[in-house]
Parts: sequence; C-alpha cells; structure tokens
Amino acid sequence: MPTPRKAIVSMEDTSFYHCISRCVRRAFLCGVDNYTGQSYEHRRDWVENRLLLLAEIFSIDVCAYAVMSNHVHLVLSIDIYQANSWNNREVVEHWHKLFKGTSITQKFSQGIKLENYEINILAHTIAKYRARLSDISWFMRALNEPIARMANKEDKCSGRFWEGRFKSQALLDEAAVIACMAYVDLNPIRAKAAKTLEDSNFTSIKCRIKYTLDNKKPQRLLPFTGNERKNMPKGLRFNFQDYFQLLNETGHIMQDEKYDPIDISAKVILEKLNIPLDNWVKLTSEFTRLFKGPVGTLQELNLYCEHLDKKRRQGAANCHQWLEP
Repeated sequence: MPTPRKAIVSMEDTSFYHCISRCVRRAFLCGVDNYTGQSYEHRRDWVENRLLLLAEIFSIDVCAYAVMSNHVHLVLSIDIYQANSWNNREVVEHWHKLFKGTSITQKFSQGIKLENYEINILAHTIAKYRARLSDISWFMRALNEPIARMANKEDKCSGRFWEGRFKSQALLDEAAVIACMAYVDLNPIRAKAAKTLEDSNFTSIKCRIKYTLDNKKPQRLLPFTGNERKNMPKGLRFNFQDYFQLLNETGHIMQDEKYDPIDISAKVILEKLNIPLDNWVKLTSEFTRLFKGPVGTLQELNLYCEHLDKKRRQGAANCHQWLEP
C-alpha cells in the first residue's frame, strides 16, 4: 500500500522535497518517436510553463527542475510562513487563478456582501485553500492534470497519462538539498541528451543561466543568496557562480568518465558540505538509486523518523556512507 503523504512530509524537519512524476506511456511524454517520427518536444514547454506559473501561485518555491523525455524531476521548498502571511483575500485570489472556487468565494472576491452563515462557511473554505496552497500533493496535481488533459486531447485518447502517484522524498539537510539539485540539473548531461549546461534545455540551470546573462535573478525560482549573514533573505545559502562551476566540472567528469583536478572555485561548496569529490560524483550520478526515502545525515534521519513515528530508518546505511565521510 502506498505511504500517505502526511507520513512523508515533516515540516518540523525540512521544507525541501524531491518529487518525480513519470508518464504511463513512458516512451513519449516528450521527445521524438523513432518509429513514427512524430515529435512531442513541444510538451516540454507545456510542463515548464505550467511549473513556473504554479511557482507564482503556490506558497511553494521551485529550487530545481528537469523536464525529461518520460519523467519530470522537481526539488521543491514549502514556505508555510508565506502562506500564513497572506490575508483572506490574497488566499482566495491565489486559488482562483487555478480553480473556480465556490459561489461564496466568488461573491467574496467580487466584494458582494455575505450573509452570516456564508461568512462562517467562507472562513472554513479559506483555511482549506490556505493549507492546499502549501501542499506538495496539490501542487503536483495542479501541474500534472492539465498536462494530461492536453496530451490526451492531442493523442485523441483517454485514460491515465501519468503514473497514479508521484514519488517524493524528504531532503533533510543542505548537503542532501544541493546534491539532489545537482542531480536534477545534470539529468540531460547524464542521459547524454546535452553536452553542456547551456544546452540543457527545460532545466532550472538553463533558466538560471539565461537570467544571469541578463544580470537578473529568475523570479520564479528560489534564488541563491550567497553565504550566510545577518538579515539573510530567503533562498539557497550558496553562491550561484560556485554552484554553476561545480555543476560544470561535474558534467565534464560524467562525460569524460575520469577525474581531472576540479577547479578551486568549484571546491567551495564541497568543502562547505564536507563531501569528498568521489562521494559527490556518486551522489549526482545515482541519487535516486542510492536513496529511496528521506536523505540526510544519520542525526537528521533519526529526528525525522522520530517525529513521524517511523520504526525503520530507510536508507540509513547509504546516508551514512555517502553523506558522512
């Protein structure tokens, strides 16, 4: 029996989660059908555009993504504080950007005076919407369902397009988050679908590179905010140039299958995370093979299992081997 999401998500331990959606018709979510010659590449645009739209609506930040030929990788960060800071009208406005809502929420958004009983119903509905706007399951539902309808319409068929449930795993510390982001961003290079990060279309790293060249920060992706300091803004506590250089060097290693001396600037993150190069290459090459459940140090894993009343520490041996040198 599949594990309920509430038994996987623990905001007490982490806001970061790695999610994967796979297509039932695995061969051609996107890409080109070698048998018929039909191209489905345009569907990558559907997924990427929808994903970035949802990042503006939900109280969930997109850290990394890769739209592959038969699956989608995401690293998401839930922002409970932002969801709780929205007033009632903001919650309804966000929800109505995706869903019709109820007749009462429609009246409320239009400024129509409500009856007393409607006010009570509205309060309950807004509380439900607020929770859903910071819920990964609702985020993935809002991403996958429209894509499935569009693909089925194009294919002139019905039925499932995605597997019944998306997979998700908790990322319990910085090392797990950055390693997973790198694994996601390097997907096209690892799959030999691209040779460079600049060629890795429909990925978060390509999006970040594009904005960096324009001296801008991608508004729909969780930003890199540099080293930790006072009054730290929300974001990833690393320098983007260090992250880019590390990914670039790692991509070369994957392609050449040899370990050339890694650039000094690329070592900054590895030293901060205390991850040896050999471990880093293993993590960014086989992350989903190594870890089927939560990822982090044994200390973080123990706390996570304790908070969710889990008797078994899934993947503890690999967490110890690859994240605690």
